[in-house]
Amino acid sequence: MTGTAPAVFPTAGENPFDPSAAIRTPRESEPLTRVAFADGHPGWLVTGHSTARAVLSDSRFTARGGPDHPPVPRAPVLEEPPAAPAGTPVPPGAPGNRRYRELLTAQFTEERLRLLTERTERIVEERLDAMERVGPPADLFEHFALPVSSLVLCETLGVPDADRERFRHDTEVWSGHGASTEEVTAAFADLGAHLHGMVLRKRAEPGDDVLSGLAHGEGGLTDEELTSLALLLIVAGHGTTADQLALGVLALLRDPAQLAALRADPSLTASAVEELLRYAGVVHHGPTRAALEDVEIDGVLVKKGEIVTVSLAAANRDPARYTDPDALDVTRRATDHLGFGHGLHRCLGRQLARVELRVGIDAMLRRFPGLRPAVPADGTPPRHGTRAHGVHRMPVAW
Repeated sequence: MTGTAPAVFPTAGENPFDPSAAIRTPRESEPLTRVAFADGHPGWLVTGHSTARAVLSDSRFTARGGPDHPPVPRAPVLEEPPAAPAGTPVPPGAPGNRRYRELLTAQFTEERLRLLTERTERIVEERLDAMERVGPPADLFEHFALPVSSLVLCETLGVPDADRERFRHDTEVWSGHGASTEEVTAAFADLGAHLHGMVLRKRAEPGDDVLSGLAHGEGGLTDEELTSLALLLIVAGHGTTADQLALGVLALLRDPAQLAALRADPSLTASAVEELLRYAGVVHHGPTRAALEDVEIDGVLVKKGEIVTVSLAAANRDPARYTDPDALDVTRRATDHLGFGHGLHRCLGRQLARVELRVGIDAMLRRFPGLRPAVPADGTPPRHGTRAHGVHRMPVAW
């Protein structure tokens, strides 16, 4: 590929809600733009909503190979992945992955989601109690978003009460928030061993949880496969959900008119969650796909083996799809947003994430009617350089 442009991905210091101007500009002139990835490898960037959906739903593209060329440099803590324990996560493009995803998705029945919603409501209230005990200012990310995400996963997987603090520690460290490579490696190994032990216990004594359902379902999964699926659910549903919850609240706090509209009509919470996933989504640069054969997309030829990255953030701000796309509007019907991706590899944890976001935002605003940032806007620095955008800290008062 010749004439490849420089990489056009966000850099530190930009607004955590907005895709960079360098990403938004190509969308106005062409559906696919030639780019160079972080390692210098040439590829394509998709920025339009309809083109993004086309690529992500096209079976002629595979999730294999794309992750070898990340759009932005990986965070230093993730450059040396830890040694894989028994039951490592199944790569997105691995043979049989569709079967694994279908088995896991089938566990989120209407009844189980109802029970998880009730348990999430209890967890959220308990964490708000803890945050109130800390007193203003409190770090909403550390004292609320991260623990809520961890504890909801505990309920989902059926982690025993006695093991939950250990599980919380390992999942939060593994997410890489301020942890060293050594700490991430140790947490990853401990989490894999812990989940493998849980699988054995669920075989003998099943409960009312997703892991038990998989262990005693019709899939015939091995202990290693069950451990892999548990880890896959954690990957899909922990760090990104915590980041999304914190960014969603921050976006509302920075837009007093929209915050007031939501406070005045809590029935808007469900639509507000979808709008926040569109407007303030945590995945800006990705997912990435590789062409299995020559593919023509919107008049552009992508050759076999070439890498395509979809900018979900730019696609979710496409003026060809959304009116006034750069405005936050909690009344907008944005159910076709790409915050969870699209197609076969759409986020596995999306149903659970929606429950956490809806319950968490609703309870937070009801519990703390005077909730406000405790520092100026530049005192909540965005976190870049990782697959998911977020904040390092989020001090709030009430």
